Amino acid sequence: MKTRFALTALLAFALLLWLLRSVNLAEVWTHVQSADRWSMVGGLLFVALTYVTRAIRWQYLLAPVGPTRWRTAFRTTIIGFAALTLLPFRMGDLLRPYLLARQERLSVSSTLATVAMERILDLLAVLVLLAVFLWVGSDATLLTPRAAAALDEVKFWGAVFAGVSIVAVGLMWVLATHPQRAAKLVMTVEHLASPRIAHTLAHFVGYFSSGFGAMRSPVTLAWSVFWSFAVWLTIAAETWVVSRGFGIPMSFVGSFVMQPLLVLGVASGTPGGLGPYQWAYMLGVTTFFGATEAQGVAASFVVWFISFVPVVVFGLIYMAQDGLSLGRLGQLASEARDKEPASSDEMSILRSSRR
Repeated sequence: MKTRFALTALLAFALLLWLLRSVNLAEVWTHVQSADRWSMVGGLLFVALTYVTRAIRWQYLLAPVGPTRWRTAFRTTIIGFAALTLLPFRMGDLLRPYLLARQERLSVSSTLATVAMERILDLLAVLVLLAVFLWVGSDATLLTPRAAAALDEVKFWGAVFAGVSIVAVGLMWVLATHPQRAAKLVMTVEHLASPRIAHTLAHFVGYFSSGFGAMRSPVTLAWSVFWSFAVWLTIAAETWVVSRGFGIPMSFVGSFVMQPLLVLGVASGTPGGLGPYQWAYMLGVTTFFGATEAQGVAASFVVWFISFVPVVVFGLIYMAQDGLSLGRLGQLASEARDKEPASSDEMSILRSSRR
């Protein structure tokens, strides 16, 4: 893991050097110093609200799996997102459900599945907000040729990911509402391939069918979708407020086009998306909002700092209170990858599929 971390850190460092090579660092620092401080405070408040809404949404997704305490959901959310910044390859996405499942005595595999459902809901929310921007926030007559070409690319990839999300939602619905049919289909693999492959696929169906339980309750699903939009509206608000503090003429709806770019930056695998995140932000504000490169670079670091550093600080505090170290988090992430065997309920579904 140390080698992988070193490689991702080296990638982040190389991208930052490439980003900074073409700008005047003195000008960048001037933009940082002259930024509106109250906008920074507003950004911090929206970041705090983001994690509150994330924990609330997670409790709704976890409700079919088992009862959870607010304190546990919130603390493990903070620790998990801190781990996303401190550890490579998005290990926090494994650690967060694993820690909560251990503390609340829930199925680890089903709890992991709720995070997969979170990611699909996140994608849907980001795409819907992007569609809102395309509908009311972009005026083709005001776009530069560069911005118009970039917007065409955004539309294309937005359509691609919209198709992926629709397929994913359909798969979640089938696994949640027809687990026995899915299991029967999986068990046919036992006659076509090795029993080990059949068992692995059966395990997959077992824990995802229970972890997607929110799909079986229209009320729970509706609240989960509502809180997903709340999460991304607060994230967009932080981007908007801090960007305005740097004098970038970004509207609130305009911040919706930034979110897909920043999501790609965070998903790059470097700790906290450092490097790719700054590239994505600068590309967005210089292309769509007429910011200068120095202005975009300055704002990119501050937006990133406000988005990630506070959660890392509080995550380290919660980790210290729970007796966790970064080394221990790495061990837990490895344990989480192995996941527990299917629960008795899940195995009953699989057994019934053989009949």
